[in-house]
Amino acid sequence: MKRFILTGTPGSGKTAILRQLELDGYSVVEEAATDVIALCQARGVAEPWTDISFIDLIADLQRQRQIRAEQEPAEVQFHDRSVICTAALARYLRFPVTDVLGKELERIRTENIFQTPVFFIRNLGFISPTEARRISFEESLRFDKVPEETYRDFGLEFISVEPASLADRVAAIKTVIERT
Repeated sequence: MKRFILTGTPGSGKTAILRQLELDGYSVVEEAATDVIALCQARGVAEPWTDISFIDLIADLQRQRQIRAEQEPAEVQFHDRSVICTAALARYLRFPVTDVLGKELERIRTENIFQTPVFFIRNLGFISPTEARRISFEESLRFDKVPEETYRDFGLEFISVEPASLADRVAAIKTVIERT
């Protein structure tokens, strides 16, 4: 199975792209951070990202989802972010790499889980805040560089998916995966 990561700043259009790829018949693995935020907030923790345990919760859920997704009979699978994004988030929040995060990063490296090209979905020029997405557009631009640096440090190649129509962005991604 070929597993590809879609990453990018909050509000860049990743979810719309993933929904279209899913409708086109591709297997999709959902992002973990947004679900962890929603769960923590339902438990009364307004800003879970202020505690280092947030990083471990995300890494654990990502691992569970990735392992469960291995059972799907699919040739190509798209992951909405990955544990490498969690490492970027930890870096951005100035948290150290925890044992849980470090072990998961090592597991995906040694098991060669993801394909080398990573799709970096570029921002659309604005951001729509949600309960989980409280980052400003200016802040998202500062964050934008962190995942790219983290993925490069991990030895993965970035494919930039520039702002365009949904159809054009999906077509660009499909062109790359057909060559991989």
